[in-house]
Parts: sequence; structure tokens; C-alpha cells
Amino acid sequence: MTSSTTRILVAGLVLAACGTAQAQAINVTGLLDLSIGSTKAPGATTATKGVDSGRMTTSWIGLNGSEDLGGGLSALWRMEHFLQADTGSAGRFNGDAFWARNAFVGLSSQALGTVTLGRNTTALFVTTLVNNAFGDSFGFSPSIRHYFTSGTVTGDTGWSDSVAYYSPKFGGLSFGLAAALKETSNGGNWSANVGYAAGPLSAAFVVQQVKKDGAAALADTRTWQLAGSYALGDGLKFFAQYGQVDNLSPGGADFRITGVGVRAVVGLGAVLAQYGHVSADAGGNRNTFSLGYDHFVSKRTDLYAVMMNDQQAGKSGGSAYAVGVRHRF
Repeated sequence: MTSSTTRILVAGLVLAACGTAQAQAINVTGLLDLSIGSTKAPGATTATKGVDSGRMTTSWIGLNGSEDLGGGLSALWRMEHFLQADTGSAGRFNGDAFWARNAFVGLSSQALGTVTLGRNTTALFVTTLVNNAFGDSFGFSPSIRHYFTSGTVTGDTGWSDSVAYYSPKFGGLSFGLAAALKETSNGGNWSANVGYAAGPLSAAFVVQQVKKDGAAALADTRTWQLAGSYALGDGLKFFAQYGQVDNLSPGGADFRITGVGVRAVVGLGAVLAQYGHVSADAGGNRNTFSLGYDHFVSKRTDLYAVMMNDQQAGKSGGSAYAVGVRHRF
């Protein structure tokens, strides 16, 4: 799909949303993240771009809505699209599905919880992004990079053909279940998670198994993670994670992933620091450290400057930096 087709389709959806607003409230949401910087992966050459998209948060645009069905029951839906805002191209990368962020419909009850069917973001991804100082940054979060771009966990951050359940909160406790259903040409995925959040403390445990990974050559993996955070007042927050990735295929490597971080409010922004370590049975251990400052000029707009050092045994050192701006709408 060309960038021109993408823009026309999104514009048409927005106009359609406006035209049906009297029948149902349709929300348009999203985020644009653009920066200037440079990246060198361990063992690779330096890649410098004039302007890049999605280093701190992947740029996206989405539509969502709900309908009150009465008796505490609601229908809900969500369609969200990643984009490369520096070029206008669709998806996170060439060939990515158009609605790859989320695309689901479901039912929600205040007493019983929420069930959604379609493409759902995984609990492992959510737990990882919530419990590290750099959130969902594929460019600079050691935690996100170690779980989702380092050849450890198989499968995507969202599962297609999936059904997910999210419980109501019982005090500070909640839990969830999800499965990507088995098909003739591929296996099935499943995950389970439980979380607690009350006062300054937040903690979560998640386990998932991936066999439906979209490519027969990829290993099947089982991953678990224990993660949490603790806030000292309004200005200081600490993060910690530990997880294991077990390769279920013969001869595959297993991984142990550790992460610690801190977010400290300074003026109208915050200093971010995160360290991550991958202990690998094969391919060499990895150590990644990121440091940055995120300055909010409004509730929706922030400016950031970030640097990263990325070292993997047996390879030349990696590094990255970026200065950029994010806007939420």
C-alpha cells in the first residue's frame, strides 16, 4: 500500500467518523514521534538519518468507540495503525499489516471484565513497557529491545486471530488471559498475567508461550517475567524486571533478562535511566544502558534528548543518540 493510499484511507475514516458522530461517539487518537539522531547496533555500521520516526514511541493513529448496551454491559471496538511519520509510509516497517497495533471488537462488563476478539497487544509487551523508565521505546528502552528486537522472544507484540480477557480490579489486583488460536498451518499461542497496583507499589507477573509466530523457521518459545515499580513521592520512581525465555525447539538458546531503572522529575521534565542485561546460552551476553531527559512543554507535547550504549560479547560496541519531539492527540 502506497503512502498516498494510506493518507487517503485514514482521511476517509476520519471523515466517516465525523459523519456518524451523532449516532455513535468515535474517538480519533494517536501519537507522532520524530527525531534526529544516529544508531549503531553491536557489530554493525553506524546509520545516521536526517529525520527518523518512532525512536521513543512508535508513531500511530487510531479510531475507537463504545456503545452502552444497558445493565452495565458495553460493546467496544478499536482500530489502530502504526506509521513511519518521516516518510508517510504505512506500518512499523515495509510489509507490516495496516492495523497492526490493535484491531478488535469486544464486550465489557463492570462486574465481569472485558473480552476482545481480533488483534490484541500482548500482556508481555504491556508489562515490559510499564515497568521500565523508557516505556515502549524500541529505539532506547533496554527492556523493550532485549525482549522484542534481540532474537530472544518469538512472535510479535500483538497477536492476530486472538481472544483476550481482562478482569475487573479487585482492590489493587487484576488478571488476564489471552490466546492466538491454532490454525491448520501454524500452532497456537497463550498467555496469562496477574498484576497488583495500589499506592506507590506496582507489580506484575506474566507468562506466555508462542508457537504461532508467522514463520516456520522461528523457534517456539516460552517466556515469563516478574516486574514492578515503586514511587517515592511524586518525583522519583524505581523500576525492576527479571525474565526468562526458554527455547522449545531442539538446540535453541535460552535467555535470562534483567532490567533496573529510575525516573526522576526535574523541573518540567524528568531524567530517565535504564540498564538491561541479557545472559544468553549462545550468541554472547548483552549489556545496554540508556540515559535521557524528557521535557514536557504541555500535557500532550514533549521534547527529549537520549543516548544509549549497547555492548554484546564478541561484537564491536553499539551506541545511539537522538533529539526529538512527541505529540499526542
